[in-house]
Amino acid sequence: MGCVYSRVCIGEATTPRSSRIAETHNAKTATEIDTISSSSSDSREGETGDQLNRLNSNNRDSDVGITRLSRVSSQFLPAEGSRTVKVPSGNFELRYSFLSQRGYYPDALDKANQDSFCIHTPFGNNPDDHFFGVFDGHGEFGAQCSQFVKRKLCENLLRNSRFHSDAVEACHAAYLSTNSQLHADILDDSMSGTTAITVLVRGRTIYVANSGDSRAVIAERRGKEVVAVDLSIDQTPFRTDELERVKLCGARVLTLDQIEGLKNPDVQCWGTEEGDDGDPPRLWVPNGMYPGTAFTRSIGDSIAETIGVVATPEIVVLELTPDHPFFVVASDGVFEFLSSQTVVDMVSKYKDPRDACAAIVAESYRLWLQFETRTDDITILVVHINGLTSTVTSESTRSVGGGFVPSAIPQVVEVTGSESPSTFGWNRNNRARQDLSRARIRAIESSLENGQVWVPPSPAHRKSWEEEAHIEQALHDHFLFRKLTDSQCQVLLDCMQRVEVIPGQIVVEQGGEGDCFYVVGSGEFEVLATQEESHGEVPRILQHYTAEKLSSFGELALMYNKPLQASVRAVTSGTLWALKREDFRGILISEFSNLSSLKLLRSVDLLSKLTILQLSQIADRLSEVHFSDGELIVDGTEGLHALHIIQKGQVRITFDAELMSSSNVYSFNYPSQKEDDAAQSGNEISTIRKEGSYFGEWALLGEHIGFLRAVAVGDVVCGILTKEKFESVVGPLPNLSQDDQKDTLFDFM
Repeated sequence: MGCVYSRVCIGEATTPRSSRIAETHNAKTATEIDTISSSSSDSREGETGDQLNRLNSNNRDSDVGITRLSRVSSQFLPAEGSRTVKVPSGNFELRYSFLSQRGYYPDALDKANQDSFCIHTPFGNNPDDHFFGVFDGHGEFGAQCSQFVKRKLCENLLRNSRFHSDAVEACHAAYLSTNSQLHADILDDSMSGTTAITVLVRGRTIYVANSGDSRAVIAERRGKEVVAVDLSIDQTPFRTDELERVKLCGARVLTLDQIEGLKNPDVQCWGTEEGDDGDPPRLWVPNGMYPGTAFTRSIGDSIAETIGVVATPEIVVLELTPDHPFFVVASDGVFEFLSSQTVVDMVSKYKDPRDACAAIVAESYRLWLQFETRTDDITILVVHINGLTSTVTSESTRSVGGGFVPSAIPQVVEVTGSESPSTFGWNRNNRARQDLSRARIRAIESSLENGQVWVPPSPAHRKSWEEEAHIEQALHDHFLFRKLTDSQCQVLLDCMQRVEVIPGQIVVEQGGEGDCFYVVGSGEFEVLATQEESHGEVPRILQHYTAEKLSSFGELALMYNKPLQASVRAVTSGTLWALKREDFRGILISEFSNLSSLKLLRSVDLLSKLTILQLSQIADRLSEVHFSDGELIVDGTEGLHALHIIQKGQVRITFDAELMSSSNVYSFNYPSQKEDDAAQSGNEISTIRKEGSYFGEWALLGEHIGFLRAVAVGDVVCGILTKEKFESVVGPLPNLSQDDQKDTLFDFM
């Protein structure tokens, strides 16, 4: 999370140092990676292999290393999907992969990916040193800041005279030096900056330095389980030690609701990070409504630095053992809704780290759209540790601060003279958010109020079972669709529209914008791109798509608008199955929000005060039961044991007149539930209930009141909710009612 107010909110306090931003600070695309290896270096640059492996033993070697770091090229994953590097001293290998996904912002579809990352294997002149880093930029110049820090932090670390002898001190100094350089640069960091999480692997020891709320996690085998061990703790105001530290520096810590006067600013209104509902505590200057950072440490952010947002990293040291199969480094776009343990569980399912990266990014993206109206930038590095064995001399423990401790416990190492020491212990884990954001709730509320529900388009062509099977097979292992439920998959199949093409037809054009994802149903298609050569632009055919290959293309079009990097042209006549971006997003959202069920549940007076999230969870537990004309729904002799919501058709209900006098019976007394055709005979009342009506709500209270008989009139569908299923979501209803009464009383105090 970054700043919520731009620099225009605070006038001259954030006037840029210069109106010009040097071209050297223009952000590169997030798919670029700095990979330091002899194979990635071009021998034509005039450096021999020996020169490439010399770094900072003296100034000359340092310059050689810096030159090597600056040689950045666009490098993508090899065909096998991951890369492997050896760690000679430990006789083991690191196999790694990466993925960075630009966020989806409805109001800024072309917003740059502000995340960046670097992987240097090896790092410097020692083949035992390997470096991994993720940088999450924020603010107007966040993309430029993350790129600046990615480059300068590595340079400063390699140039540090103590890099080989004291990695902890070198990391500490590199973070602070980089922060000073960013302040002094032409790049305006007054309201922009970046978080930084870096991992230095040195033989069997790893050094984790963190400034901000990105995260590193290592997996550890404990018996039959693989447990997540956090190597960093998010630096946010949710941490008591960080909260007190920034307050001592003069920061006001308030949520947006408190800033806007909706909640008392003198009372701490936030609890845990998993329940912040998209409105976390933020940092503000004493007499202004800026900068609004949701983190307490970062690099850059010169204005926030005046109220305690420092660059000083928290550094953790850990000895690797054979019980550590892999570690993960990722931005908060991953961990906003996924816990560390969930991420470790997902990585454990895949042999190839690239597949793990794809699955986690896809799941993170899905959860962002489920709980928010946008997504954050999402970046992840997954590093497998292969072949590590126990040594003859025990390395299961190491000395930190004069005592021996198990290696499984990350050790926080304090740097002498640190102006912002850490006081936290490793007795708690990071958490993931579990609540809907205010914006997401407002969107659902608006849909409930206005009846604006996404409706799947009617298929213009009914698919045969062979066509459906082919589409399912093509999408079976695709990272975007792995987490869809069965019902979502069926809706997706219905949304895929048939597109007939003729030879030579351009399906998508290089440089244009696309909003469809395609599965090849039949025919042959070629992918071509215009490439610059010495004698001008030349079209090149890159590959061919066919139905036999289960080919598909256009994944990025489902996520955001972006100029297409290549054209796709039909070689023969053929068929494509197209999925539009708006339908894909509708599918992701519809399964969660379930607006029609939410609207019905909201109409039940006893449930009207529940949150959207609670109602959605209840909707998932509704049992849908079908009844034919004249079928008995409730037998008056057995009593009523569940809430019944009429989703389709009509129901004739006969009940004792005494039922009307009960304080817990809303369905027959509530104005919207009253019917004009009610007839009374003696002590019995008979009425017809239509679609959208309900009865039996008192069963949720555990009460059994009087006689009631219900019979289907025509075909009927009822959503049925038992007391047990209801309480599994929100607990006993009487307790909930008491809490509501307290809240109502508080509102009038």
